[in-house]
Amino acid sequence: MRNEVEMLQTIQDFARNNLNIRAVMMNGSRANPEVTRDIFQDYDIVCFVDSVQSFIDDQSWISYFGDILIMQTPDIMSNPHAVHFKRFAFLMLFKDGNRIDLTFFQTDQLDHYVHDSQTVILLDKDGLFGNVPAPSNRDYLPPPPSEIQFYNCCNEFWWVSTYVAKGLWRRQLPYAMRIHEGPVRDMLMRMITWYIGVQTNFQVETGKEGKYFEQYLETSKWDAFVRTFSDGDYERSWKALFEMGVLFRDLALSVSGCFGYDYPIHEDEHVTSYLQKIHNLPTGATDIN
Repeated sequence: MRNEVEMLQTIQDFARNNLNIRAVMMNGSRANPEVTRDIFQDYDIVCFVDSVQSFIDDQSWISYFGDILIMQTPDIMSNPHAVHFKRFAFLMLFKDGNRIDLTFFQTDQLDHYVHDSQTVILLDKDGLFGNVPAPSNRDYLPPPPSEIQFYNCCNEFWWVSTYVAKGLWRRQLPYAMRIHEGPVRDMLMRMITWYIGVQTNFQVETGKEGKYFEQYLETSKWDAFVRTFSDGDYERSWKALFEMGVLFRDLALSVSGCFGYDYPIHEDEHVTSYLQKIHNLPTGATDIN
């Protein structure tokens, strides 16, 4: 497997030797000085070019980077009838394990390009970008919630939890699990992010899909979070749902106390009682009460 030095050298050499390419920048985790390097990190690369379409029409250049294991072109997938692009991404996983997410961006569209704080300029033939600040994760730090954002998160969590309950009672496992792992978990993860923000003065990044949660949560809360994941067993799915409610309440009370927001305790109590009632409801019941 080629190491980072070799990969960056390959990328820079490719750009230097192609007159169409005017500048190259790297974004993402490899541009974040606070992230520990590992073998699965992508190379998020943007090439600023005079013509994007030429790289689409003739893709022989891909072999310069190695043998492809699998590739995806999301711009074609989302817009299959387009005949001309001024921005285009090639997501490429190579057989040696390296992955490059390579986006071509046309230079006459620079006014529409916004680079984030995790940016390293690898090459700039024409001085297009001037002095770019040193890379940091400042654009990825979570903001504190407003009072309405906090309430909406709580309300959505408890509201959609009732969907999981009816799905489990009906023994509609795909539906119940999709809601559990979709909107309900989304709200839990949002609350965890705010909780970690409170503990760290909103100065740490929790990562995409909460990948750094374990690093910042107390062991007891991390263990509780793990218990919110279930398998295909109905009773264990019910248990995971109740565990999720306990953890959400714990975190939300901490966050609300920090900001002086009201936690909707009555919604919590009403829904928790309802979930317990549905859990105990006999199969085939014709009345919830």
